[in-house]
Amino acid sequence: MSYEFEEQDFTTKFNGRVVLRILKQVAPYWYWVLGFLMMIALTSGLDSYFTYLSKQIIDDGIVARDAVFLRRSLMIYGGIAIVQAITVFGFIYLAGLLGERVQYDMRRKLFDHLQELSFSYFDKTPVGWIMSRVTSDAERIAELVTWGLVDIVWSSLNITTSLIFMAIINWKLALIVAAVVPVMLVVAFWFKQLILVQFREVRKLNSMITGAYNENITGVRVIKALVREHQNTLEFGEKSSAMYRAAYRAAWLSALFLPVIQIIGALAIGAVVWRGGLQVTVLGLTIGGLQAFLSYLTFMMWPVQDMARIYAEMQRTVASAERVFSLMDAQPDVVDRPGAENPGFVNGEVAFENVTFRYKEGQDVLKDFSLHVYPGEHIALVGPTGGGKSTIVNLICRFYEPSEGVLRIDGRDYTELTQQAVQGRVGMVLQTPHLFSGTVRENIRYGKLDATDEEVEAAARIAHAHDFITELDKGYDEDVGEGGNLLSVGQKQLISIARAVLANPDILILDEATSSVDTLTEAHIQRGMDALMEGRTSFVIAHRLSTIKRADRILVIKEGRIEEIGTHQELIRQRGHYYDLYTRQFRREREQVYGVYAELAPAVA
Repeated sequence: MSYEFEEQDFTTKFNGRVVLRILKQVAPYWYWVLGFLMMIALTSGLDSYFTYLSKQIIDDGIVARDAVFLRRSLMIYGGIAIVQAITVFGFIYLAGLLGERVQYDMRRKLFDHLQELSFSYFDKTPVGWIMSRVTSDAERIAELVTWGLVDIVWSSLNITTSLIFMAIINWKLALIVAAVVPVMLVVAFWFKQLILVQFREVRKLNSMITGAYNENITGVRVIKALVREHQNTLEFGEKSSAMYRAAYRAAWLSALFLPVIQIIGALAIGAVVWRGGLQVTVLGLTIGGLQAFLSYLTFMMWPVQDMARIYAEMQRTVASAERVFSLMDAQPDVVDRPGAENPGFVNGEVAFENVTFRYKEGQDVLKDFSLHVYPGEHIALVGPTGGGKSTIVNLICRFYEPSEGVLRIDGRDYTELTQQAVQGRVGMVLQTPHLFSGTVRENIRYGKLDATDEEVEAAARIAHAHDFITELDKGYDEDVGEGGNLLSVGQKQLISIARAVLANPDILILDEATSSVDTLTEAHIQRGMDALMEGRTSFVIAHRLSTIKRADRILVIKEGRIEEIGTHQELIRQRGHYYDLYTRQFRREREQVYGVYAELAPAVA
């Protein structure tokens, strides 16, 4: 079975509904938001007042040669600086705290929601896509509702308070500046949009170049064998040139952006100086007032650039938010029916009644499949890849539900039971065993969290894992590493069997449990599997047919149907598909042995 994951085309345009939903993430912490907004407002007001106070110091202190006023003004200046330092600390602290809290809440909600989703969601959704939503996208949203909000408020208030103080000094000159600000904003937003488009193209081409590097390095044997070096060089050169052109345009626009804003600001400054210079002599505008005007105008240029930057970031954040919310809104395919029961145990009787299943509409994987398995019976599933073996066990585990027909456990339609009732009584040992970071003991106890150390060790003995565990430096307290990478495949498999023993399932699934190990390790694992299957209904998927010869019934699954069914001896006598599989595998194993002892072949002969 395979899925093609189709990434949804998320917009980068402003979406009011999404923005409103983003803001809802901070609604529980409105008092923090109110607190840091007040701190920002006070900080911005004090920033503007500093400039106005400088005007008074020049006009009423320095020019007027009033030492008392100058001394008093400097004391006020120092006191305001202390107050501003407190407000700056306050809004940075609150914004940082809020950002971490929003990230924590979103990641917790996403993690909790992921636990509720059906297996099918993870089967068709790449892990990297999910991880990116939980990490980088959640972080980007948190940054928007904290530091993005800080920058927006800061920039808006700086422009507003600057214009207010300008109007206090001279309202006519303030009108000149007020007329220039919208022009600066429009030009800044236009430039940022152009730059953003080019940077997106650079990132897209960079991904293609990275992929080309990877393919050329990993596929070097094929490239050399087919003499593709020249063609690959030409194709790589085209991609590199396209990336260079996009990066050049982005750099050119970025370099042009600030000078254009500065030219507009310079024109405004020139107008103010020309108009203000006349007023110094005609209407009485002071030197300090003119200096304050120029400071306010220069001071407003950075907020204009910040608002353009925030606008571009908001577009990217909207796309991130849509991806996060698409994950939050994903619904499980398998849900419990109203009134579903959990009897706490099952006897292990499993029956497929005319079951048809499809992952995609029009593509049946199982077709009118029927099978009755009795409690304690051992069933082996063999057949070509894609025939439906894994689908059968996925249905038993209720990772999926039949598209048509009924699957019964102990005579009841298993949709009448809760998912916990089914999945809690089914144990699985997979082809690639997965261990969690921690100790050997913790990984075995994963099958029963309240198990004692004695129960853990007893399960390990039954699984024939105790001997190798005791040989480890720290025994059961040995760390297995991330994913169990400090242990061999066979050791991980024995621990996973011990975990299943401890869970004490009523129905057991063994999916290619010995396909990744050598023959000697397979013998150890087989003993553990035999002990685990004792008295339990078991379904075994195996390519090594030597591991299933003792099964009560062997099913050859082909194209979603039972092609053959019987014991090992019965199927060998039928000389059908199973016979062909078995004899080909036996011949291959014999040739491998013959190859190893090729030098002894004449003597044996």
